[in-house]
Amino acid sequence: MSDDRRSLGAEGETQAARYLMGKRYRIAARNVRAGGVEIDLVAQKAGTLVFVEVKTRRSTAFGVPQSAVDAAKRARLVRGAAAWLRENRFRPRQIRFDVVTCRPPAHWQEADAPKGIGAWQIEHIEGAFDAGD
Repeated sequence: MSDDRRSLGAEGETQAARYLMGKRYRIAARNVRAGGVEIDLVAQKAGTLVFVEVKTRRSTAFGVPQSAVDAAKRARLVRGAAAWLRENRFRPRQIRFDVVTCRPPAHWQEADAPKGIGAWQIEHIEGAFDAGD
């Protein structure tokens, strides 16, 4: 993966975390590995533990970002979530899987990130899939 794509993805995750915190979620973990699976964000709100997959794309030319969360990716995320729960001995009342999609402002560059330049387009899909999907 190129450095530009990596930095775009990292900034997308930062924007997604900020967005969720603005909606009163508490970010419990970022970019964690559990059961051999990377989990972008683990958040909590009102007794619900939310495993969040963040998808960042510059455009929708190759489809909407959430379409990249296919059946295989969903299965990996469920496996990773189960491992994270075991490793952290966490027993939440409710678990949910969300997807947050992020699109940077036009002509975004890595140098813009520290300056907070431009408004990101963010879509939060709550309950994007279930563990049985």
